[in-house]
Amino acid sequence: MGVKGKLIASVEVKCGGHLVHDIFHTKTHHISNICPSKIQSFEIHESETVKVGSVVNWKYNDDGKDKISKQVIEAVDPQTKTITWKVIGGDLLELYNSFTIITSCDHQWTTWTFLYEKKTEDIPEPLVLLGFVLHVTKDIESHLLK
Repeated sequence: MGVKGKLIASVEVKCGGHLVHDIFHTKTHHISNICPSKIQSFEIHESETVKVGSVVNWKYNDDGKDKISKQVIEAVDPQTKTITWKVIGGDLLELYNSFTIITSCDHQWTTWTFLYEKKTEDIPEPLVLLGFVLHVTKDIESHLLK
């Protein structure tokens, strides 16, 4: 049994949270064009948009290292503009027994929540990844404000 953790961070988005949610929900494939130095590719298997049950693959560069993440979409709530992504493969599962990412967008804020269980106590908290997703969010905001 590993050590469970929860990290939450919010970032202000001047373009409006609903627009950021739209990128993550229906235009996710554009993220690699919006911030190519961070996200190399995004693929949805057997679907055009992110929906419950969709399996997605990300190739990204985190802290100067190329990484992959395979996720299944557990929940999408258009009312609260929330998407729940459960990691089912890739680099994160080398350090964590489980890892779930929740994106939530409201009027001027995007909030990221990480729920995870570390394999051992000496595994670091995923603070670098949290900073990474906040930077991706700001890149999306900059793109939407153009």
